[in-house]
Amino acid sequence: MTTLAPTVPGTASARPGRTTVHPVTFPRVVAAEWIKFRTVRSTVWTILVTVVAMVGINTLIAWGMSMAPAEAQGGPGTTSVVTLLSSGVTMAQLVVAVLGVLTVTTEYTTGMVRSSFAAVPRRLPTLAAKAIVLAAVTLVVSLVSMALSYVTTLPFHDALGATLDLSDGETLRMALGLPLYLVAVALLGLGFGALLRSSAGAIATVVGLLLVVENVFMLVPLRLFEVVSPFLPATAGARIMYDETMLTMIDTMSEGAVLTPWQGYGVMVAWVVVLLGAAAVLLRRRDA
Repeated sequence: MTTLAPTVPGTASARPGRTTVHPVTFPRVVAAEWIKFRTVRSTVWTILVTVVAMVGINTLIAWGMSMAPAEAQGGPGTTSVVTLLSSGVTMAQLVVAVLGVLTVTTEYTTGMVRSSFAAVPRRLPTLAAKAIVLAAVTLVVSLVSMALSYVTTLPFHDALGATLDLSDGETLRMALGLPLYLVAVALLGLGFGALLRSSAGAIATVVGLLLVVENVFMLVPLRLFEVVSPFLPATAGARIMYDETMLTMIDTMSEGAVLTPWQGYGVMVAWVVVLLGAAAVLLRRRDA
């Protein structure tokens, strides 16, 4: 008669351990999107280009202004440090717009979006998590770029008579306006990317809207263009970064509606909300 040996814990015949399955929660979805965001090489390079572009352009412009004749600088104390820190925003907005597009379209290119939607069948939390991660990264990158630009332009502040007084309401609004504007541009790119699901198409659309369409509307003397132009996203949103002198000059040249800086930024946020809302609706209806 054969005697069965008792099962010893830890041997091959022991019962395998149970696999713990965690429920899908929004914080876990955000954590997953952050992992995907930081492990994609294109997003890392885009972030580095944003910082280099902003710091480099801001420094070059500050250096160029310091080399100009004293009368061309407008006199001592007339230059705001925040104005120097936002000199590279034109280039930076293009880079963060591309970053917003790639945040969503790379998954469609590689097919990873099927795995994402299999893990999160409701889909909308995935889009919301992408928006949160993108907005947070853009905000941090903008603040870091401004801090580095302040350091690199510091040698030129005395020559330009540049001052920084964050207790002044206008200066504080301009300082906050740069990162808020770039966050809105990045989310604009995300919205177009989610709608078109094509990197080339979405990048061409958002760059065309920010640079080509808005410039055409400002240059062509048609009444329809004059009425619509103040409500285009970049035209309206950029007002939050301008001082009163610049705003007065722009309003004098414009024949359309006059928006306050925060009203202009509100218009830009409305563009983002509409685009992301349309993307959310189509995300539920279309196949991955």
